[in-house]
Formats: sequence, C-alpha cells, structure tokens
Amino acid sequence: MPSLDQVLSRLGATRAWQEELYLHLHAHPELSLHEEKTRALVATRLGELGYEVRTLGGGVVGVLANGPGPVVLSRADIDGLPVTEQTGLPYASTDTTVDESGDTVGLMHACGHDVHITSLLGAAALLAAEPGAWSGTFVALFQPAEEIAAGARAMVDGGLVDAVPRPDVVFGQHVLGHTAGVLATQAGPVLSAGDSVKVTVFGKGSHGSMPHLGVDPVVLASAIVLRLQAIVSREVPPGEFAVVTVGALNAGTKSNVIPDRATLLVNLRTYDTETRARVVAAVERVVRGECAAAGSPQEPTFDYYDQFPLTDNDPDVTSKVTDAFRAHFGADRVVPLGRVPASEDFSRIPDAFDAPYTYWGVGGFAPGTAVPNHSPFFAPLLQPTLDAGTEAVVVAAMAYLGKDLS
Repeated sequence: MPSLDQVLSRLGATRAWQEELYLHLHAHPELSLHEEKTRALVATRLGELGYEVRTLGGGVVGVLANGPGPVVLSRADIDGLPVTEQTGLPYASTDTTVDESGDTVGLMHACGHDVHITSLLGAAALLAAEPGAWSGTFVALFQPAEEIAAGARAMVDGGLVDAVPRPDVVFGQHVLGHTAGVLATQAGPVLSAGDSVKVTVFGKGSHGSMPHLGVDPVVLASAIVLRLQAIVSREVPPGEFAVVTVGALNAGTKSNVIPDRATLLVNLRTYDTETRARVVAAVERVVRGECAAAGSPQEPTFDYYDQFPLTDNDPDVTSKVTDAFRAHFGADRVVPLGRVPASEDFSRIPDAFDAPYTYWGVGGFAPGTAVPNHSPFFAPLLQPTLDAGTEAVVVAAMAYLGKDLS
C-alpha cells in the first residue's frame, strides 16, 4: 500500500471524534488572546497522540520526531470573533463577550477556525498512527489571535524559533466559500497586506451657533474622507491592487457643540510593499494637507494597529502541493484560489524561520449557498469539509515526508 494511502486508511477511525470535537469548538468559541480552554484542549489531545507539547505566546505546538527527513510545520488559527451567531444550527454558539464599546455581544467561530483546529488535530492523529509510512518531523502549530494580527507575532516573540526544529516547509489553510471538498491553491500573493490606522484630527471647540470662533473637526474629517477616495483612483497605477476604506468617523456628542477633535478609522489593503508604502504615505499626506487647509491648531496623529503582512505563496512549494492534491483528490477538485483581499498574519511564522510556505483554501459550502467569512450566518458543512481539510494537511505533509517518494 502506498504510504499516503496507509496514513489516510485511518481516517474512518478519527472521523467520529473529529466531528464531536468540531461541534464542541463551534459551540464554545473564545475571543482573541483569551483562548485558554481551546489551548488546553489542543495541548491535551496532542499529548495523548504522543507529541512533544510546548505552549508559548498564547499558542500550542506539538512536535512529532519520526526519524531522519524533512521538517514540516502546519499551522491552524484558534480564535473566534465577537459576532452573534444566527445560523440556527443545533450546535450554534450562545456564548457572549463584552466588546470594545462595553456592549455585550455574541461569540462565534464565524471564520472557520474550528474547522482549522479539528483538521490539523485529525492530520496529527493520522500521522502519529502510521509512523512506518513516513520519516521526518511533523510540527502542528495552533496559533491564537489571528483576527487581531497579534498571535503569530506573539508566538515568534515567545521563542518559537528556538522551541521547534527549523521547518523545511510551512503550510496554512483556511475554509472559504468554495464548494465543500474542493481545494484552492495559487502561487504568489494570495492574501493582501492589511493596515488599520486610527487618525485623530484636531479642531477648536465652539458653540454650534458660532462656528466662526472655532475650527470644526467634523467638516475637516469629512473633507479627509472625500479626499482619501482619490488615492486609489489617481495615485495607484492601473493594474495594481489597493483598497482604502474609512470604516468609522467619530466626533462630538451634541448637535449644538462643535467638538475639538474627530477620529477616523481607516483600513488599507495592498499586494506589494511598494504600493503599501505609497498608499500609507498618501493617506498621511492627505490628512496633513486637509488639516493645514482647515487651520487645525495641532498636528494630526496616526496610530497603526491590526497590521497584517502579505501572504505570498512560494511557487515551488505551491506547485508540489498542488500536484499532490490533484493526484489525490482529482483535478476537478483543485481550483485556482485567486487573490483574496482579506489578510492574515500566518506568514510571520514561516518568515521567522526564513522557510518557504504555501497557504490554500478549503471549500465548505454546497454550491450556491456560500456566505462570507465573518458573517453571523457562516456555517460550513460538517462534511465533507472536515475530511477535506484533514486530508489536505496529510497529503501536503506526505509530499515531503512519505517513505515511497521517488
């Protein structure tokens, strides 16, 4: 029996506990940087499977050394979102949390991280059960706080590079809106770099009936919103990708009071470092220019947060994994991923090791029923999504670790 088939022959034995685990995780998500129960559950399961378990930076790493050969690292993110679930599923989350505004909101795995956890644990179990079929080291990494771009950096800062063997290749996957059971791959940039910035502009407070005695930051902020819209259309070359979105404008509390400041929350997405630098510089230039034009009494401030790196798949690794997917799943179940304007902090992990990587999509929906990630209605099909996610990790890993490789 080929080594890959030998490992996957155990899938029937893991499917039941994987499905049970998935239902539990979906019903009990945890917010970024608060994934204590999820982390403990993962660590316990990895230990039961015979992995050497290490906790660092809020995450968990399991290492299974199985003789000489390559080191393969596969990563899953583990955090949920402050979203009130509306799927109507019998295992829907009813947990709640308090958001940044102090309001009580629901907690939900609205981005499929429960699928990622369960798939990687299943793959880890399959590889551990058939050590005779492969040689090398498999590293299963479970990362916190992806949704706020903090988890990968926390694990790296927490000593990840010294805690595990240097990987020869790193994998990541994400459940997306493709048909359940379909895999989506692509070389090169696949997820955009993302930057959020809180811009504060300053005016001079006054009575609403006497605007001439003040400097109105509401008018100033409104002018900035309009002027920012021209950055992509007039400063980014045609054919290059960029998005500039103003997601919030906040100022004042009463209709007859001109406030002394306004804040804007701006989100930027780009696919290369040059465009990213150009857009960031343009945003700051526009803000400063409008402040000067309005006679603002103070320089604006820029506070950057939730900064995501570019996800740029290695061509050779992607080609090898794609070929392995086609050989196992069939060419009709492997499709181009395309460029996705969403962002991830995954690449900080392989970049810390200077290791090549690839990141692929796993379909989770019946045709015509997909809803976007982060929706309160996000509900991937239990199967064949879990099987496909589990098999994908094993197939990719065995492309490097399998004993019958030519």
